[in-house]
Amino acid sequence: MPKEPRTNDQGLDLGLPHKARGTLLLRLWKYLGRNRVLLALALILSLSSSLLALYGPKLSGQAINAIKLGEDSGSMDFSVIYRCVILMVIFYILSSALTYLLNAVMIRMSKKIAKQMRHDIFESLSRLPVSFFDRFQTGNIISVVTYDVDTVNQSLSNDLLQILQSVVTVSVSFGMMISIAPKLVLIFVFIVPVTAIFTRWLANRVRPMFRNRSRKLGELNGFVEEMISGQKTVRAYGREDAVLAKFDEKNKIAVDAYTEAEANGTITGPCVMFISNISLTLVCVFGALLFMKGGNPQAAAAMGFFGALWNKPLLLGDLSSFVQYSRKFSGPINEVANIIAELQSAFAAAERVFGLIDAEPEKPDSEAAGVLNDVKGKVELKNIDFSYEPGKPIIKNFSMTAEPGSLTAIVGPTGAGKTTIINLLMRFYDVDSGSVTVDGKDVRDLTRDSLRRAYTMVLQDTWLFYGTVFENIAYGKPGATMEEVERAARAAKIHSYISKLPEGYNTVLSDNGTSISKGQKQLLTIARAMLLDAHMLILDEATSNVDTRTEQQIQAAMRELMKGKTCFVIAHRLSTIQKADNILVMRGGEVVEQGTHEELMARNGFYHELYQAQFETA
Repeated sequence: MPKEPRTNDQGLDLGLPHKARGTLLLRLWKYLGRNRVLLALALILSLSSSLLALYGPKLSGQAINAIKLGEDSGSMDFSVIYRCVILMVIFYILSSALTYLLNAVMIRMSKKIAKQMRHDIFESLSRLPVSFFDRFQTGNIISVVTYDVDTVNQSLSNDLLQILQSVVTVSVSFGMMISIAPKLVLIFVFIVPVTAIFTRWLANRVRPMFRNRSRKLGELNGFVEEMISGQKTVRAYGREDAVLAKFDEKNKIAVDAYTEAEANGTITGPCVMFISNISLTLVCVFGALLFMKGGNPQAAAAMGFFGALWNKPLLLGDLSSFVQYSRKFSGPINEVANIIAELQSAFAAAERVFGLIDAEPEKPDSEAAGVLNDVKGKVELKNIDFSYEPGKPIIKNFSMTAEPGSLTAIVGPTGAGKTTIINLLMRFYDVDSGSVTVDGKDVRDLTRDSLRRAYTMVLQDTWLFYGTVFENIAYGKPGATMEEVERAARAAKIHSYISKLPEGYNTVLSDNGTSISKGQKQLLTIARAMLLDAHMLILDEATSNVDTRTEQQIQAAMRELMKGKTCFVIAHRLSTIQKADNILVMRGGEVVEQGTHEELMARNGFYHELYQAQFETA
């Protein structure tokens, strides 16, 4: 089947354009906003927990100040010390309890966000055109739904919590430091800008690395998915070593991308810690000088509030409290620096998630599109041209007419464009020029839903889902009765096999029906198609996995069952389409011959060559 080729970059690089990166936070915030109650509760718990924990250094400073210095050195006010210690224990216990509740709230909220994200992704996938899935690997898409969503979810539950607490801690600590020793706060006027500039520079540097890490992991997942699904073929051709070597190559590329991102991302933490230690050193040195200098409380009080605050003496307990608050002030900055790598990873993952959510859906039906009702089944293709890629035509000036109730067979060598015709009939793709009509109505003027419901289709690639045999056959007809399902199974020559299963029609099929043969799977899908009351039928090499005798039985049953319905059959076995009303012979995207089997054989043309070649090969 000719398909729109996959892109060279199979990393599902669907991220937002660079100029829109700032919208990532807004998009994430919208997901948070859907859980306003939990978000408000998290903010209250975070604020309360942080405030309780941040009052501890103030109390410890008061306890130290209760120790008498100078002439009364060695004496202390135990009532003040006991009060401070008891309050510190109570505050820290309450803070820990609130933090536990906060973690529980954030986990619950992040789970709801992850659930909503996966719902949005799957909803987007259901609206995407077939061409999208022709371009990107299935494993790559799965990587976005699982790994990337989990990465964003983890960042929201952990990193966001840390950021919330850090904002409160930094703000309160800064206020406390100003109230204790505003002169020492000047140290951070220089330290904070240096830290901010450095972390911003590093963030811009490592973001492409994390974007590349997500892309390479997606490529690895896509390769693994393809190789696992094709294990029988790999083993049959003895390609295990070659596949392993290819996996090792892709695995190394993914690991190298991961290592490069993590190595550069984790530089931030140690560097910011170094800057933080420098600030602590300066605080201790200048704080000791201010303590030894002392002050005149009476003179400071006479200078007004701000003057008193600026010139008040620094006590030993105050210096101790200031050092603790400076650590709490620098600590969150250091923590944020440490999680910058995780944030960059989350942003890269969010780009892929939102890229998939925002992927251009199948072009909507026109506002004037009508519903296809009372289908007679006359199908015409008039002078159509089509190409998957511009400049590389697949179908050229193709025309055909299928009368209601007729059987049209489409034959030709591989790559002739047979399956492409089916894609155009179902409007999985639109023609470049020309028209496809059903009962005289251009399919572009009809809703896709009504058009596709007018067909039932059986493909060479069988698809069964986890569920009972009954559910798989009745998939396209909700509410089907057991009698209807059995009738379709008998017509498809699969009823006797189903009856021998342990639970009959209630037997559960798992893992795409790997426990049954390809032929049996094909018969189940044919039974599924027979159950539908559609006016047109498409069989894309649908009997290629069954033996010749069964194929003949199915053809006879289907001819009897589908009288009055328009049928399109793509078949490699030309012996199975001898009774077709019209046979289209395609080569190079063009119809080179058409007619009945007898007419085509009498011409001794290309069809005659194909027919004879099959028997010679056999």
